[in-house]
Amino acid sequence: VEGGTRSDQRAFGDRLAAAIFRLGPPWVVDSADGVHEARRFFAPRAGMFAKLEDIQKLRDDIEARWSWEVGREADLNLEDEPPPMSWDAVRTRFSLNSGPFPDGYYQSADGRALVVVVNSAIAAGDLGGAREALLRVRDVVARLHQQAPYPSLKVTFAGDLVTGLAEYGAVRDDLVSVGVLGVSLILGVLFLFFMRVRALLALGAAILVGLALTFGVTQIFIGHLNVATGFLVSIVAGNGINFGIIYLARLFEERRKGLSIEEAICISHRQTWPSTLTAALAAAAAYASLGVSEFRAFRHFAFIGSVGMLLCWVASYALLPPCLLFADRWLPFRRLDQPAPLSWLARRRFYGLSFGVPLAYVVRRAPRAVGLAGAALALAGAIALIPYIRSDPMEYNMRRMQNDLHGSREMYRASSIAADILGANMDSSMVILADRVDQVPLLKRALEARRDSAPATLKPFEAVHTIFDLVPDQQPEKLPLLHQIRARVVQAHRRGVIREADFEKIRDYLPPEDLRPWGIKDLPEAAARPFMDNQGVSGRIVLIEPTAKKSDSDLKYLMRWADSFREVPLPNGELVRGSGRAVIFADMLKSVTRDIPRSILLSFLMTLLAVMLTFRLSHSIAVLGALLVGLGWLGLGMATVHIKINFFNFIALPVSFGIGVDYAVNLVQRYHADPSQGALGALRSTGGAVILCSLTTIVGYLALLGSINQAIRSLGLLAVLGEVACLLAAVLCLPALLLWREGRSQARVAELELAR
Repeated sequence: VEGGTRSDQRAFGDRLAAAIFRLGPPWVVDSADGVHEARRFFAPRAGMFAKLEDIQKLRDDIEARWSWEVGREADLNLEDEPPPMSWDAVRTRFSLNSGPFPDGYYQSADGRALVVVVNSAIAAGDLGGAREALLRVRDVVARLHQQAPYPSLKVTFAGDLVTGLAEYGAVRDDLVSVGVLGVSLILGVLFLFFMRVRALLALGAAILVGLALTFGVTQIFIGHLNVATGFLVSIVAGNGINFGIIYLARLFEERRKGLSIEEAICISHRQTWPSTLTAALAAAAAYASLGVSEFRAFRHFAFIGSVGMLLCWVASYALLPPCLLFADRWLPFRRLDQPAPLSWLARRRFYGLSFGVPLAYVVRRAPRAVGLAGAALALAGAIALIPYIRSDPMEYNMRRMQNDLHGSREMYRASSIAADILGANMDSSMVILADRVDQVPLLKRALEARRDSAPATLKPFEAVHTIFDLVPDQQPEKLPLLHQIRARVVQAHRRGVIREADFEKIRDYLPPEDLRPWGIKDLPEAAARPFMDNQGVSGRIVLIEPTAKKSDSDLKYLMRWADSFREVPLPNGELVRGSGRAVIFADMLKSVTRDIPRSILLSFLMTLLAVMLTFRLSHSIAVLGALLVGLGWLGLGMATVHIKINFFNFIALPVSFGIGVDYAVNLVQRYHADPSQGALGALRSTGGAVILCSLTTIVGYLALLGSINQAIRSLGLLAVLGEVACLLAAVLCLPALLLWREGRSQARVAELELAR
């Protein structure tokens, strides 16, 4: 609540907290604009929390001052004057600070804003319940705002529930926009390549059916998407359409030779299915390698990606032939040697199969130099990876993996103000639930021992709070001393020994005449609620406050914090386990760190197996050699730019094996299917289709750069880097090495002819 006067904010906050509280569970379990109830209970009991010896010392000092004042009136004092009985003296001795809420209200010191805290029983993942709770609270606020005579007050909503709904809505819209953008870019690239609307429609139908099958199977076996898997619409479309591209490119090549559409379809079908199936299996294997992860989102990613590759291959080879035949019978395809509607593009050879011509020109001019330069750069990349890996390239700053919610600036501004008023540390505390209440004191001592034994710069947490902190010890011994202090202070005030201004400050902290010892069952509900579980049992909850000036956005600190309370052995031999956001994120990071090498190794082995089962040994060596060169270039790029690895973008590494091998597979398949045309002929005829396959995959990944999530954008960037590296290795280094080998074979043949 902002604006107006300090008193306006408080009056409105009081009415608002009471009205919201009446909504009741599960929407609202508590609503307050301050610590009024707790303050009324603890202020007169503050002295009970002092040490017994300090209370005794204060009692003696007050008695000494009283005796001195009486002696002064009788002019009998012979000793020095003792300290006065002032508010400042008592406050300093007992540390009776008014705390962050001196008047009991959640209000900033300058009166700029007041916070009304609303606690709900709605679970974090219950989006429907969260929407309903927020709607009900908004209705109450709007109604009171209209009724109350405070037109200058402004109300803004913040907090976990509000932020969660905003994040969900933004991610949902992001998934749709990125998916639509990715598919649109892919279809646009296809049209520029083939310049035929019917070819575009046939490919579009095949990939849309493939996507429908993929996510239909996902609905059956998984039932939902998440932040990691939602973006697979764009990725599967970019990868899955490659099979149809190779198919159509070969079909139009045969049509250029004058064959009928039926003959061209038969040849295209027969000649391309082995290489595209190999590519589909390799891509599926690369996605499936993520299934070894302990992180469920990555296992879902593995399932959807691998199934998607296979279903897109099936959809391409099942739908393209009938679609093309139907289109030709409806309106015969124009022969490729006839002028195209955009003939100026055709004359300049800016599209179609001519994409491979400039590459063939480069390779033909210097095959040895191109091949050796590629191999040298790959070796440099492999060497550069060693210090890169040793430098720990993991991203530990969670702020670089969050969503950019530019439309929610007001919400974040309000969150910042609330954090300043309420204090960010306690709001971020983690929770341990002990099995029994009697474990809690032992648990607190064990945790504090861990904290105290840690180096000063590596403290895992600031403090441990339990409900027993609200029940002081030695109460029977302290109580008579405090009553003596009260009686003497009241008497001194009546006699004028204590000034009226000081007494007004001390009054709230004087123990009441009926003060008696109390236990946890006597605590006010507002004070006990943070330590009460959902079964109504008080005392089993332990709050662990993070280290001052440390943020849980720093994953290095988060891991240290989580490890400090993940498992705590008690002196009696029992073990108490903690959980919460800190432990979950720490485990996610550790899981990803373990999963990266396992997924990469498994992806490589499965890709190797897919290639070896499809090609002969000599062909497999050429394909895998090109893949290794591309991965070496990828490593060089990562080490040079020092790309940070996070929860999401590491997916691009194992996937690059299966997707990157696709281009070399198709080129080698064509090279050995028609040896007479040689490496340059294979590059001229298939290079354009291979480049187009990569372009569709690249634009599918480029669509991720439009995401609001920084981690997803980093995935798109790393994946594009891997695509470009594997593509260039396949269309430059691989043909160059094949051409070099051809030249050496021809030279040997010529030497043999001369020898004869």
